[in-house]
Amino acid sequence: MARRRALIMIEGHRGSGLLFIQAARRLGLSPITLSADPAQYDYVAAESVEAIRVDTNNLDALIHECSRLRATCDIVGITGFTSLDESVYGTVSKLCRHFDLPGPNPESIERCCDKFVQRQLLAEAGVPMPAYRLAADATEVESAAAKIGLPVIIKPAVGSGSNGVRLCRTVAELAEHATYLLGGKEVSPSSPRILVEEFARGPQYCATIMGNEVIGISACDFASPPHFVYREWTYPALLTDDEHARIADVSMRSLRALGLGWWPTNIEVRWTERGPAVIEVNPRLGGAPAPQLIELAYGVDLVTEHIKLVIGSEWELRKKHSHVATARFLIPDRDGIFDWIDGDSQAAAVPGIAEVKFHLEPKALIVRKGDYRDCIGYVIAASPSRAGTEVALQRAVNLIAWSIIPFPTLAKSDSAASYLWPD
Repeated sequence: MARRRALIMIEGHRGSGLLFIQAARRLGLSPITLSADPAQYDYVAAESVEAIRVDTNNLDALIHECSRLRATCDIVGITGFTSLDESVYGTVSKLCRHFDLPGPNPESIERCCDKFVQRQLLAEAGVPMPAYRLAADATEVESAAAKIGLPVIIKPAVGSGSNGVRLCRTVAELAEHATYLLGGKEVSPSSPRILVEEFARGPQYCATIMGNEVIGISACDFASPPHFVYREWTYPALLTDDEHARIADVSMRSLRALGLGWWPTNIEVRWTERGPAVIEVNPRLGGAPAPQLIELAYGVDLVTEHIKLVIGSEWELRKKHSHVATARFLIPDRDGIFDWIDGDSQAAAVPGIAEVKFHLEPKALIVRKGDYRDCIGYVIAASPSRAGTEVALQRAVNLIAWSIIPFPTLAKSDSAASYLWPD
């Protein structure tokens, strides 16, 4: 009897995880999830995915589990993803190297995941980007901001999903957010490292790259500052040929500077008065719904092609069509209890709507963090024309409504103390 061919997936993702499971199975693979808490990914139980509980921060423990699995199956590839801790990509690359499987360079991934080191390497290569400084305490944060000039962006040197990222316009806002970050919520209190950056003004774009090929460039729109919570993504961005070429050029220069270019990368760029400036290089496939948008816009299934890459098969990146695909993110305007949703099925039936998805079930708690976790769902529209996509999207969004019950207060209800709110 032939041994099964296993794809090991380190951790998971609420948006893209199911896509990877489905794509792996279509390729005849058995996906196996290794996670510190497999139950946090609802698709694991729903799809009957084999899952093993293991400390994914412990490389030796992961090597042990993979070695044990090799007794009963052939591990043909290892990949992984997570929403907050990009160190998983370094771990995946080390596992690939240990088991002599296709994978990126671990040193390149780790350098890229440290935003300060990333900035240093990009600066040495002459890649245009905002001014920046590293700070380890409140005094250094204030000094760095004074040298750069307000307003500034301050964020942890390690992290993803806009976690802990904030625009600070005044000294008071700067002090408040620095105190929050240094309190250990977003950065390690034992060795705090905060990046202070110039606020680059201008529209934001994201270049989606596989290997050394730019698949597409999206336009990215944010909800209200001071946080950077995405409101909308559109592929392709409305750019002139010159603008597209300059963003692609600065993206490829970034890959070379960081030693990347083996697997997916997404590069965030602001178009400033001086032209494109690199905001961040992420050594991974963009989070959901970026893969869905790419497939709708260009006919390229990046999830499947990514899996082909990590199992050593030939990938196919040829574009099959040119449509316009947009995702509108659904962002609550208050904290509270998610009470009800209405109109989502009607919205999904609108011609041109590809997907309507809510991440929350009724009665879930909503506590906004000012990052990707604030998104409670999204609507995706796609059509051959930009105008058609915009009309379909707005029709669908107008049909959707939801209710959030504000959290009770002790002044209004003695029962409030019985609620356990997240930190």
